[in-house]
Amino acid sequence: GGAHTTLRIPCESYHSRESQQQQVGTMRKTWNGDGLTQEELMIQDQCIAVDENDKILRPISKKESHIFSPAQPRGILHRAFSVFLFNEHGELLLQQRAASKITFPSVWTNTCCSHPLYGNELGEMDSDEEILAGTVNGAKRAAIRKLDHELGIKAHQIPIENFKFLTRLQYWAADTITHGPESPWGETEIDFILFIRVPGITLNDLSPHPDEVEAVKFVTLPKLKEMMADSKLLWSPWFTIIVERFLVHWWQDLDTTINTNKFLDVHNIHRFDPPPQFMGGGGFAGPYLNLAYPTIATNLYPITATGGSTSKTSSSRTKGFLAAKKKQGAYGKVKTHSEPVLLQLARVNEVVAACKVLLKPKTRQFDSDPNVQFCIDMLCKVSRSFAAVILQLPEQLWKEVMVFYLVLRALDTVEDDMEAFPQNGTKIQFLRSFFHVALEDKNWSMSGVGQGDEATVLEHFWRITRVFKTLSPNMQRIIKDITQQMGEGMSEFVGKDLGQGTQTIEEYNRYCHFVAGLVGIGLSAMFSASGLESELVNERKEISNSMGLFLQKTNIIRDYLEDYVDGRAFWPMEVWQKYATTTHKLGELAEPAARTRALECLNELVTNALGHVPECLEYLAALKDPGVFQFCAIPQVMAIATLDKCYNNPDVFTGVVKIRKGTACDLMLTSSNIHQVRYIFHRFAKSIAAKVDTRSPGAQNTQAACQRIIDLTAPPRQSWFSNCLSLLVPGVLLLTSAFAAQRFQPRLLKWRQ
Repeated sequence: GGAHTTLRIPCESYHSRESQQQQVGTMRKTWNGDGLTQEELMIQDQCIAVDENDKILRPISKKESHIFSPAQPRGILHRAFSVFLFNEHGELLLQQRAASKITFPSVWTNTCCSHPLYGNELGEMDSDEEILAGTVNGAKRAAIRKLDHELGIKAHQIPIENFKFLTRLQYWAADTITHGPESPWGETEIDFILFIRVPGITLNDLSPHPDEVEAVKFVTLPKLKEMMADSKLLWSPWFTIIVERFLVHWWQDLDTTINTNKFLDVHNIHRFDPPPQFMGGGGFAGPYLNLAYPTIATNLYPITATGGSTSKTSSSRTKGFLAAKKKQGAYGKVKTHSEPVLLQLARVNEVVAACKVLLKPKTRQFDSDPNVQFCIDMLCKVSRSFAAVILQLPEQLWKEVMVFYLVLRALDTVEDDMEAFPQNGTKIQFLRSFFHVALEDKNWSMSGVGQGDEATVLEHFWRITRVFKTLSPNMQRIIKDITQQMGEGMSEFVGKDLGQGTQTIEEYNRYCHFVAGLVGIGLSAMFSASGLESELVNERKEISNSMGLFLQKTNIIRDYLEDYVDGRAFWPMEVWQKYATTTHKLGELAEPAARTRALECLNELVTNALGHVPECLEYLAALKDPGVFQFCAIPQVMAIATLDKCYNNPDVFTGVVKIRKGTACDLMLTSSNIHQVRYIFHRFAKSIAAKVDTRSPGAQNTQAACQRIIDLTAPPRQSWFSNCLSLLVPGVLLLTSAFAAQRFQPRLLKWRQ
């Protein structure tokens, strides 16, 4: 019966409830589980169905309320209670649910979790008035009934007045661990949290029911953490949520928690989606509560010392919804075209450049602030290329731009996830509220949206928010303003059917403005606010917008097939319908029979993107700080190199085309000033121009766009005098050398003699 001893229950140790039960007669008349199987109890017990405001609706069988199906993807919402029983040493009694349980068998959880029943003569249905008063005697009576039934704890040991009601939480979870990813069973409850301390109670005082409980154990908080870190143990989703959000805070001072109203919350219902491994089920349910109630669904009482949860959602045990995917959308469904390794190694200059980049000392890889360190780590994971240029920014900018990037990356993850949101309205609401919810609440996070590292950013977003709060008010204002505008813009496109792309070039430009042009405008404001660049950089918003549009259009052109497979494409119909003349569908361009027309369409879009280059070069020429210049220049030279790779390239329609890593490294090392950048644009514009088929319908437009870039980036012309001087100087030097040799030759011979 000591601390950390586990008592396991053999079936023969459970005696007849007739001989054990000492409850009052009214309870015996009201409910009797003796001799009933788990299946029979599922039919007999009538739960209390409620709406999301916890208003009682009707009785519903335990079985019906726990079915997860397409008709009711998260079951039927009903009331529940969770008892946390402590001994005089402050140790919590845990139970492991019996293997015979239909829902969540063999999982470890809190002392007792069950349901108040509808119509019970004892009265287990709490009214609004009882909830607001904090008495909830109905839930407490249900707890007394089930503590006896499951654990053999008698009513006289747990007087009703000794229970402390703390708050309510709403959650749902599919039992995917037991029944697989399409589990027909799950929980969807408004759970009443009840604490009680029972002095003198030991494991020897318990008589657990073998059909309800497999094992019991008293634990301290450190022991609980140790157990939850053991990947061999299973834990109930509701207990996991309570531990991560509330329990540690309440457990730190049990006297205050149980004997005062310090933690009593009768007004709020805290709402949480489950960890991803408990999503899915027979209704294929995804995130809901964190989206529908963004201001309430927060990590209120994190378990770690620095804040935030210790969610195990990235555990290797994850088997449920989205677990198989590592990246968003169609990533990985479409092959990436790459050159053979030997051919890449044959390019000696690129190999040397790659070695230089790899050997270059890394800047700002470590930080003493764990939240800043998290931001650095995630930046390096979600975008290695951007991480390299962001972390080399000057001291007064790198952290600001890093936070700006991660905030917008999180927003983009929400926009890109096509599976997590049950309704477009939910996604729109969240996109529009993100700027003031996620950036204001220091404990906010979101589970189940995005995949891989993008999902991790949202799951631990509270860390980013806390770094955001350390920035200057001006920088915070800029980031919030751009985030708000971007969220509004993204929401405009959520309800649109983009399976066949955007409608017009105007709409294409508008979309690119919202998702990339605004980034350019925001960065320009930050550059000026830092004092590293003049206010003129911030004032020319049209060329800041072009910087973003050039990058975004390049990505859209390159990702044609990936986006199309994902069902959300962006090539403008105004352009591609001129070439998809057979089926009038965007997918026609991927057919081998349409290859010539597909290439003409591709080349027209490349030409459209090239139209932004003059303003991009103008923007870069206005920058003064070397770090800011390189930060802006590297993505631009990568983009012009990518367009050169894509132009007239049929591989765009069979996979993803990317420039060689060696090329990327070479560009990173040779774009440190405007003269180098002009040379790079000059070189790639000439390369594109050389590939133009003069017989194609858009040839003249492409040639004109390339020629404009070539003219803008051409080396300065020398004057007639300079040209003459350049010819004369070598001649004069040659004659002078010859004269000197002839004059000194006799002396040299005489000296040798």
